[in-house]
Amino acid sequence: MFKSILLRLVLPVALASGVVAFFGVPYMDKLLTEWFRNDVQMRAELVMRSMQQPVSELVAAHDDRKLRRYLGEITSDSRLLAIAVCSRDGTPIVETELTPAAVDCRMASGDSQRAERILHLASGSVQVSRFDFDQAKPPYRVLLVHDLSFVDRRQRTLRDFLLAFVAIAVVVLALLVVLAVWLQLRRWIQALIGDIRGRRFLDDARSSRSSLPILSEVREVLAEIEEQQRLEIDFRENWTPQALHQVVETQLRSAQVLVVSNREPYIHNRDADGRVRVQVPASGMVTAMEPIVRACGGTWIAHGSGSADREVVDRNDKVRVPPDSPEYTLRRVWLTPEQEAGYYYGFSNEGLWPLCHLAYVRPEFRAADWRAYEEVNRKFADSCAAEANIDSPVVLIQDFHFALLPKFLRERIPKATIALFWHIPWPNAETFGVCPWQRDILLHMLSADVLGFHTLYHCQNFLETLDRFVECQIDREHMTVRHQGHVCRVVAYPISIEWPPRWLKGVPDVETCRAAVRERYGIGQSVSIGLGVERWDFTKGIVERLHALEALLERNPRQRGRITFLQVAAPSRSQLPAYQALQQHTLAEVERINQRFAESNWQPIVLIGEHQEPQRVFELYRAADCCLVNSLHDGMNLVAKEFVAARDDEDGVLILSTFAGASRELAEALLINPYDVNATADAIEAAMRMGREERRGRMTLMRRTVKENNVYRWAGRMLMDLARIRQRQSLAAFTRLGR
Repeated sequence: MFKSILLRLVLPVALASGVVAFFGVPYMDKLLTEWFRNDVQMRAELVMRSMQQPVSELVAAHDDRKLRRYLGEITSDSRLLAIAVCSRDGTPIVETELTPAAVDCRMASGDSQRAERILHLASGSVQVSRFDFDQAKPPYRVLLVHDLSFVDRRQRTLRDFLLAFVAIAVVVLALLVVLAVWLQLRRWIQALIGDIRGRRFLDDARSSRSSLPILSEVREVLAEIEEQQRLEIDFRENWTPQALHQVVETQLRSAQVLVVSNREPYIHNRDADGRVRVQVPASGMVTAMEPIVRACGGTWIAHGSGSADREVVDRNDKVRVPPDSPEYTLRRVWLTPEQEAGYYYGFSNEGLWPLCHLAYVRPEFRAADWRAYEEVNRKFADSCAAEANIDSPVVLIQDFHFALLPKFLRERIPKATIALFWHIPWPNAETFGVCPWQRDILLHMLSADVLGFHTLYHCQNFLETLDRFVECQIDREHMTVRHQGHVCRVVAYPISIEWPPRWLKGVPDVETCRAAVRERYGIGQSVSIGLGVERWDFTKGIVERLHALEALLERNPRQRGRITFLQVAAPSRSQLPAYQALQQHTLAEVERINQRFAESNWQPIVLIGEHQEPQRVFELYRAADCCLVNSLHDGMNLVAKEFVAARDDEDGVLILSTFAGASRELAEALLINPYDVNATADAIEAAMRMGREERRGRMTLMRRTVKENNVYRWAGRMLMDLARIRQRQSLAAFTRLGR
């Protein structure tokens, strides 16, 4: 037995240590050699950049004496062995004292203005970096000779450390193996003793008929515990629609689930031919919530805004969706044009939206809009109450359109369990204080059992706002707020998307998508494809990304003709002056930049200024070489996560704004400040130059993050928190009855 354990454990450890010792060391030698040489190349570039202007002036002045003295001062660095300045035809102009004889101005000639070469001399290795300055008058060439002897010294030192580390690791692993063998033997002995006792207990039980029912019940309880543990593990490790449905059944005991939002998941419109067409809106909230409602089988209550919405509902204003495979009910609420103008376009989008987003657009607050906002929130509360078929439904309210709804619902359905998720950022207290009705909004929101935000930062901003404007008890350790006996929990739930996205089912492979997109938009095979997918909103940084592309093409003419940027801008809130101005500005900038840089068969920007169906968007994701998400301020931004989910080829580069909530999860993206146009241009260029292995490494990690933290985990956490609240409320009610 011991021999078997030793063969299974010790031998593999020994073999692994040998592999590390004999193969790892040469690999590290090679890796370090490349690393140090790259470091020398970088140093050569820095030295050349600092000395370029003085050398050019001295060469032009033909002052060889000052040039030799200046180069001698530069070569005081112990690693920089020598410098040679030559004419463009290879004739030496000035060489420092220690220039090796093997270094010849003509040895590195070629078309490139930059070259590196390693020379192995009797005294050791040197690296020669050549820089050509053809635009100077007169043109000249500089050779920088770096001493590489320090590389050998560092490699020897690191090799010694690596071998010592392997030896220590072998000793430690051997001790761990011995300990593991001892613990395993001890466990086997205890299990054997327990098994013997168990058999004796079962034998005793068989002799007594009265014990058999007890044993049967024990087996059933153990089976239930085992199944519950399996489900708990599944919930935490593999969140799926089935796992979410199980949460509703077991944790919420199949309670009715109502989802309330302004935007509906499916819009029925009548097209120019008179046919009814179903459209999925370009909304991050819909992207996240729709798979949740399908998994839970609940009822979605939303504003019916489509031109044919009334034609497809039944007499109760309901329709089963999705149209191709109905899984839940959509209940539509009708608004008058005056209500929609005041509640949606007015208070929500001219007031709260710019107030919560730091995009430097002034919010507009009008008393008439506030009255419409109150009226519509009450109307949705009435619809929820009419839809509830039990006295304690679970109501999931979505976004800033319904800040007043929790209190109105509490008045109509006192026992309801209410969660309000705020899909946009929550500003600091001073900013929110601009709203004339800030206290009313906060008091209504506190009637919810759970208030969800994307990030902990937004939660803290909300608590600070409460602390300034409302008298309440705030527990910052447990993130709870007590007001008039009611406890509201403030929790960060980073929202996500379903995994895998269902829209990928009908989308072909990456190469097919790439070929189709290139043909559709006239993009050449050698041209990189950049992509932006947004609603036409001032918070998304659309104009800023156009300026970043312009900066890249302006300062690096070599990139002209090498990248085309596809910008999808779905029209949004086009009735508002700020959005009309944004659209006009965007169109003008696209036209200006294209006129400035376009060539006969290439233009830098292709603007797709209309709504795109999800399958078409995912086709673009798969075709793009890089996706730029440079939101000026965003709660989460699910475009970033959709792009990652679409790239099952583990390729493509995501450039992501640090002001989007997604940047806190997708740290492997190229993170940018969207207000820094030059930095964004640098990121686009870095994405174009990035190697395949680095792209794969970054995308693999991001895909793992999105897969593990999918939308089912987001909803599952929220629903399980609501389930615990319901259980505590039931326990409190039971205790009161007992008294």
